[in-house]
Amino acid sequence: MPTPPAFDPRDVPESNASALPEPFRTRNSHRWYRRLGAHAGLTNFGVNLTRIEPGGQSSVRHAHSAQDEFVWVVAGEVVLETDAGTQTLVAGQCAGFPAGTGDAHRFVNRSASDATILVIGDRTAGDRLTYPDDDISGYFDSDGNYHFTRKDGSRP
Repeated sequence: MPTPPAFDPRDVPESNASALPEPFRTRNSHRWYRRLGAHAGLTNFGVNLTRIEPGGQSSVRHAHSAQDEFVWVVAGEVVLETDAGTQTLVAGQCAGFPAGTGDAHRFVNRSASDATILVIGDRTAGDRLTYPDDDISGYFDSDGNYHFTRKDGSRP
């Protein structure tokens, strides 16, 4: 029997797993996501409901070469960090990151309460990820897997 199209997001398990190698994986351990798109059987784009604990971040600051990303703040307050600087966003505000702009971004929770963001992004194969603040780069292959190297091409 197929999964019904409507469901309660709270029924989707939370995870804080990350494809990133250490030490980057540990830096993301204070964010939890529910893979809503995968739960609904979507394959062309991802939809993740992400809860960021106080002091946590959504991800390591990054930019996508081929994938668009859209983020809506559902609850709480986060600080958006981009190449242009920082901006505080509250529930109801959103941000978009077109592919190929090179504008690296992440969301940090500097408040005393959990914050929740809805992250929507496509799954274009061949996407290259740049991390301007860290010695890492990434590649998203056609099988839906991420591969990471240091900026010099060596394995982390």
